[in-house]
Amino acid sequence: MDLHGTSVTQVTVDFRLVLGLDSLGEVTLEAPVDLSDDTPHTNPSVLLNPESQDVAAALALFGAKALSAVAFKSGTLRLVFDTGHHLTCSPDRSFEGRQVTGPTGWLITSLPGGDLAVWSGSGASES
Repeated sequence: MDLHGTSVTQVTVDFRLVLGLDSLGEVTLEAPVDLSDDTPHTNPSVLLNPESQDVAAALALFGAKALSAVAFKSGTLRLVFDTGHHLTCSPDRSFEGRQVTGPTGWLITSLPGGDLAVWSGSGASES
């Protein structure tokens, strides 16, 4: 998943928090996620809860460029932005807590419990 250099051009909230990334794709979050910055001692992380629309702190990501995006085998997704913000999305035990879509039809979904399903446009695989 290569999101490096993509900018957050849209922040949308309903029962989800959706970060639109240029015209390349989006990150859709349905489960609570942690948002932190480079100064954890002075600014502790903030829990964003899309289901209750408690996501105002995510507006700080508008215009930020992604420096890295890593989906770990545990199901955790970590996004790092040029603003110093880090978005850490742990897997949900009960439902698909997030998905990331890309420009060529790929889709990565966090399955309940932490497994990942990956569609590359030519089919799905679980990891």
